[in-house]
Amino acid sequence: MILQRTPQPDARVWPGRRLLAFADAVAWPVAWANFVFGLPAHLGLAGQCVLAYCGFAAIQRAHQAVVQNPRYHFTTWRWGRWVVLVLAFGYALKLATLLTA
Repeated sequence: MILQRTPQPDARVWPGRRLLAFADAVAWPVAWANFVFGLPAHLGLAGQCVLAYCGFAAIQRAHQAVVQNPRYHFTTWRWGRWVVLVLAFGYALKLATLLTA
């Protein structure tokens, strides 16, 4: 049996969405490239390949964010929700340990 995911529906387009989508599309690959570039170990060819992929991904994502804007879904919203949830859980645990100690 083969299951196929249905594609996500088109997002609503609002003023300023293209600019914000462009910033979101470029920021993630730049952040990953900055992380890889800042590692203390010399990565050699593997590091260069990762940096090249980050550049390619930034161009591809920026094209989709600007040209196919209704099809672009924000990465920051997708991953940011989970990061905020984990941080809130961590602070709740810290508060619980402070109250019980």
